Amino acid sequence: MASKLSLAFQSWRCRSGWRKVFDIVVGLFALAGFAIISAWAIYQLGFTKNRGAIDRNTRSMLSVDEMKSLKDSDLTDEQVQQLWMQQYVKLAAFSRFYPTNAQLITQAAQYSHDPMMVDRMMKACSLYIEDAADYQKVMREVEQILNKYPQQETGNVITWMNGAEWDALKDAIVRDKALIVEAGRLTGVEPRLIVGCLIGEQIRLFNTNREAIKKYLGPVKVLNVQSQFSYGVNGIKLMTAKTIEEHLKDPKSEYYMGKRYEHLLDYTVTGAAQDDERYKRLVDYRNHLYSYLYTACILHQTMLQWKRAGYDISDRPDVLFTLFNVGFSQSVPKPDPVCGGSHIRIRDKVYTFGAIGFDFYYSGELAEDFPFWRQRFIPGDEDLTDEEIAYIQGSVSNCKRPPRGLEYMKKDSVVAAPVETLPVIDDGEDEYAGTYANE
Repeated sequence: MASKLSLAFQSWRCRSGWRKVFDIVVGLFALAGFAIISAWAIYQLGFTKNRGAIDRNTRSMLSVDEMKSLKDSDLTDEQVQQLWMQQYVKLAAFSRFYPTNAQLITQAAQYSHDPMMVDRMMKACSLYIEDAADYQKVMREVEQILNKYPQQETGNVITWMNGAEWDALKDAIVRDKALIVEAGRLTGVEPRLIVGCLIGEQIRLFNTNREAIKKYLGPVKVLNVQSQFSYGVNGIKLMTAKTIEEHLKDPKSEYYMGKRYEHLLDYTVTGAAQDDERYKRLVDYRNHLYSYLYTACILHQTMLQWKRAGYDISDRPDVLFTLFNVGFSQSVPKPDPVCGGSHIRIRDKVYTFGAIGFDFYYSGELAEDFPFWRQRFIPGDEDLTDEEIAYIQGSVSNCKRPPRGLEYMKKDSVVAAPVETLPVIDDGEDEYAGTYANE
């Protein structure tokens, strides 16, 4: 056999060069054809197929798919919220063992708007949890606790928020959302802080003039505009408004907000006409933008006063609300500020102005409309544009207003306000829980 191959090789070597090349090419084609035919035969016979297998967790996966989802249930909105609370408790326990998955599940569940999806996702993760006796024990304990303490049928733990007045006031505030948000943007103040001041002023009217509230706030859900001593929906005095304007213009003032805000409250008139214009801004019941701008300026200016004195109260909404209420004269920076202000009686319980604002701020109420800012006060980096200033100055309506100076007339000689105006409120002098500056 070997000799035959040797003879064949010797014979091939004796051939011409072109014949050798031809023989090599033919041989390569033959090998290629053989390879193609072999691959086709292997494929046809099924040797390349992955026959697969049934996953060992298929039954568990089926149980996950068969779990109820929100679309399959007939739960009320309150029951859905209760379910969310239960799921958060479970996720809190789950996160002690598998924080990465707990975080992913929390985010995904919120996007799905389906609290029942939490159970599905946790069940899916459990397919890979083996020999986790501590985890299983904790989850059983959580279930036992939730079953032991059923959902209580209680109202808001903040008692003054229980009642039709608060629901009506919320609706009225949301109607002014665009103006409040815009005031916050123009002044660099978190709108939620502006709302906290607004609520304190409006809540006071629940007790001082309940008939007016029943007539206006309840049926038509509009904010009440004061026009006795303190003006507008936020009860700002004319002298306070004038002081705010002066602070904006004075770079040497401890209240100075920066160059961006110098023209925030400019007038298109001069001299004594500004006094009338200031009054019109505040008692305008059709457009409350100026009330919110002045409110935001008080908050911003007071915060800066304390910060320049070495005390940062930007993270103390209770103190900010208190200072708004007691005024610039009692705003004395010190290391231990406290919450206080006017006494407000609601259903036979006395609160302070600062506490009312604090309750709202951290209650979660209206958080969708007035979310928390990461930074409550934003310094101005650029000047207000001419368009922004023109927008502000054009935000005074043509509504009829009570005559200016009405608050100084004797009560028996008060002239009735025009029918179109909201009622005139005389809330008298503020009653303080001690002198704030000396507390």
